[in-house]
Amino acid sequence: MELGLSNKVVLVTGASKGLGAAIAIAFGREGSNLILVARTQTELDQVAAEAQKKGAAEVLAIAADLTQTDAIDRVVSEAINRFGTIHVLVNNAGVLGNFLPFEELTDDEWFQVFNLNLFSVVKLTRAVVPYMVQQKWGRIINMSSESGLQPDAAMSHYSATKAALLNLTKSLSKEYGQHGVLVNSVSPAFIKTPMVEAMLKQIAQEKNFSVQDAEAYFLKENRPHIELKRGGNSSEVAAAVVFLASETASFIVGTNLRVDGGSVASI
Repeated sequence: MELGLSNKVVLVTGASKGLGAAIAIAFGREGSNLILVARTQTELDQVAAEAQKKGAAEVLAIAADLTQTDAIDRVVSEAINRFGTIHVLVNNAGVLGNFLPFEELTDDEWFQVFNLNLFSVVKLTRAVVPYMVQQKWGRIINMSSESGLQPDAAMSHYSATKAALLNLTKSLSKEYGQHGVLVNSVSPAFIKTPMVEAMLKQIAQEKNFSVQDAEAYFLKENRPHIELKRGGNSSEVAAAVVFLASETASFIVGTNLRVDGGSVASI
C-alpha cells in the first residue's frame, strides 16, 4: 500500500528509545525525512543510523530538553533551516513520574509530569502548526495512553496528563481540520518497551518465575482485559502512528486509536 510519506518531513519526540525509536524507524521505512528529538545525543544517533539503514531520506538528530521553551524554539528553527517545513509531528516524549499514592505526590512532582507530558506538546504544536496551515497539509499525532481512559489507582498525575492530551487532541482537531491539518491520538497499553521488559525481569527474579510467566502474572493481576493475553510490541504501535500520518487516513480526524489488545474495558 502506498502511504504517501516518501520525503515527507516528520518530527518525532522521545525518539531515542522504546516507542519513539520504533516510530522513527517505521517512518524511515516509508522514505520520510526525519527530525528525531530526545535528551541523549548518542542514543539518538543510533536510532538515526538505524532509520537511515531502513530507507529514511535524511535524518536530523537533535538533543533537547523539551521542558525548556528555548529548546523547543531551537528544535523547530533547526528543522525549518534544514527541511523548510514540517509535515508530521509525533508528540511522543513523556515521563511516568513516581509510582506513589495520590497523597504522597508533591506539587513539584505534578508539575514535572505535566511540564513534559502536556505543556511541551502545547508549546511544540504551537510552534509547528503554522507551517502545516500554510501548506494546507499536516498530521499531528499525540501519544496518549490507556491510562488516559482507564487510570490505575496510583500515578494519578500521569493519568491526568494523558486524559488532558486526549482532550487537547479533540480540540485541536476541530480548530485545524478545516486547514488540512489532521490531529489524532494513539493510546497504547502494556507495550513491551525496554522499561517494561526490565519490569518483567524484576518480577521474574522476585517470584522465581521465567520472564514469560512473569508476563502472564502481570497480565492477570494488572491488565485482565487484554484479550490477546500478551503485551504489545513497539512496532505494532508504530504501525498505527504511520497509518494516521498517511494519505490513507485522510478522513480520520479527532480520533483516539487504541492499540491496547482490548485492555480498555469500555466501548
